[in-house]
Amino acid sequence: MRQFDTFFARAARRVATALFALACVAGMPQGAQADPLVIAAFGDSLSAGYRLPPEDAFPARLETALKARGHDVKVLNASVSGDTTTAGLARLDWSLGEEVDAAIVELGANDALRGLPVDTTRDNLEAIVRRLRERGITVLLAGMKAPRNMGEEYADAFDAIYPDLARSEDVLLYPYFLEGIPVSPETVMADGMHPTAAGVELIVEGILPSVEKLISRSGEDRAPRG
Repeated sequence: MRQFDTFFARAARRVATALFALACVAGMPQGAQADPLVIAAFGDSLSAGYRLPPEDAFPARLETALKARGHDVKVLNASVSGDTTTAGLARLDWSLGEEVDAAIVELGANDALRGLPVDTTRDNLEAIVRRLRERGITVLLAGMKAPRNMGEEYADAFDAIYPDLARSEDVLLYPYFLEGIPVSPETVMADGMHPTAAGVELIVEGILPSVEKLISRSGEDRAPRG
């Protein structure tokens, strides 16, 4: 009889332990560990998907590529066609919500096309990066190059903004957002500037390793959202 009592006592303790564990899990905030990492593509028409269906735009294609590589992410399209760095800075706070963990900053092409002062572009990008970092958002800065017809002095000064800023602010850098895209009807639209769906795929392929570094760096300090 004593053996049966011992058996039932042990069984009761195991049941009690299991119930306690379930209660602890039930008491955790929903999604505390399961939320995907949220990345915002914060830029202009190059990342907004100018004249492309939403599913072919850079944020959507990047999200698909990252998920295919096993990353639990959500990529938001926080880009606006025509934006300069001044416009991007002005809308930064309301464009990126509290759910954002990381940001790909792709701005400056419209500054260069308009020949805006290099110091203005640099100051705006610096302010954007610093404000994002103050909010705990990890940054990948996507570089841009000035059109060569703006003159060698302007082009050299503009191109240097991105590597200089990445070093001074200690953020990740992808040197040139349009790297590796041949100017052809298959990859670039008739305007000679904006990528086609095939061009977007090449952008995603090129930037993917840098975005994976962004995910890794963001995950290091990421706290669960409850």
